[in-house]
Amino acid sequence: MSMILNATQMGEGEPLVLLHGLFGAARNLGVLSRGLSGKARVIALDLRNHGESPHGLPMDFVTMAADVAETLAYLGLERVKLAGHSLGGKTAMALALTRPELVEKLVVMDIAPIAYDHDYDDYVAAMLAIELHPGLTRAVAEQALAQTVKAAPMRAFLLNNLVLGANPHWRVGLKEIQAAMPDMLNWVDPPGCQPFTAPALFLSGALSDYVGAEADEPIRRLFPNAMRQRIEGAAHWLHADKPAEVLASLQEFFGL
Repeated sequence: MSMILNATQMGEGEPLVLLHGLFGAARNLGVLSRGLSGKARVIALDLRNHGESPHGLPMDFVTMAADVAETLAYLGLERVKLAGHSLGGKTAMALALTRPELVEKLVVMDIAPIAYDHDYDDYVAAMLAIELHPGLTRAVAEQALAQTVKAAPMRAFLLNNLVLGANPHWRVGLKEIQAAMPDMLNWVDPPGCQPFTAPALFLSGALSDYVGAEADEPIRRLFPNAMRQRIEGAAHWLHADKPAEVLASLQEFFGL
């Protein structure tokens, strides 16, 4: 069953919706929200099991797209510009393919309609293994993650979801994400979908391997009017690596 998602809004004008990636939240897209809000009403959503949105299964892309559609209806929005990164990009593609009347223009950031093979199961297991107690510190939690999550920036990103204090807890629904990992790493064309023929932009980091040659055919098949653009010097988290360049690309594509 679909759910209404937590929304963070800023600015005025035509609605533009942003969807974050796995283990992220609306606040992670703050630099884009602020940069776009001068000429648009920017609505950044927390996907299910993330941020301040409710937790629940299933977590396949048709269900998550339905969450976005229900939230747009709740907000009184009939048609939006839509941009999503990684997990949010797959959700955005699913919405465009299942409810094309809701999407005026689509930007997909560093992801493609293909299956992926990542070690995120190990990340979730390491996060679940941390003993949550009132005396827990960020340093202790980071040390516990260090054996599994080798990169310090990734550890910091994951620990953004840890709320410390008298009742420490994870904002993300780790058990739900763990159960749904096969669905999130996979891609299955939504049943009965037709190609999305409105304008679309696939924006990828030049240093990222997420959108390689194997993505060309599925992108052309499902999004026949898509453009491709690479951001030099950016890896998978392109909006963090090159925020000004990503913002400029979004402004140009969306006509802001």
